[in-house]
Amino acid sequence: MLIVEVGGEPLSLLPEKAAFLPRHRALLVADAHIGKAVSFRRLGVPVPRGTTTETLQRLTALVDRLQARHVVFLGDFLHSERALAPATLDALSRWRERHAGLDLTLVRGNHDARAGDPPATLGIEAVDEPFRLGALALCHHPRPVRGAYALAGHLHPCAGIGRGLDRVRLPCFWLRPETGVLPAFGAFTGMHAVQAEQQDRVFVVAEERVLAVEA
Repeated sequence: MLIVEVGGEPLSLLPEKAAFLPRHRALLVADAHIGKAVSFRRLGVPVPRGTTTETLQRLTALVDRLQARHVVFLGDFLHSERALAPATLDALSRWRERHAGLDLTLVRGNHDARAGDPPATLGIEAVDEPFRLGALALCHHPRPVRGAYALAGHLHPCAGIGRGLDRVRLPCFWLRPETGVLPAFGAFTGMHAVQAEQQDRVFVVAEERVLAVEA
């Protein structure tokens, strides 16, 4: 992991495309998009299976390793109302049973508005943005929040490194003076290239490392 400071708070940037607030023992996860693959399949689009399982396994590994007490989903937890397939709900229920003592908060995003709040049986508190945690404002949409540093998702940010044929796009953390954007956590999500400015900090996820790159 790589530790930076935002809004006076230490923030651990994780190669698993999530972030951790050690003072609050809070794990921040943006854009999980649970059930996206099944949503596509229900529309007749052939896409890979097992992406929800992969996403939940990575989440379990992080919670266990960091001994997190609270997970805050920065919007787009469920991809759509079609995501509520029996197999997806069963996987979510089994994951929740394993982490019964964990506090879960969803900061509603644009996909959550269409999918609806998660089933009450999952014990996820759904709130509108911003959700205040210490000096931070946890959001889905990246926009300034008066009196706080905002951390958000929504954009699925990535940055290009290398040149010519060797240039690749990698998921990134994009930290601007007033707002920071986390990469998408879900196993089946796209990416959007950021337009970073000189005062921004950009950190790419490269295999098992988080590396700073020039804005």
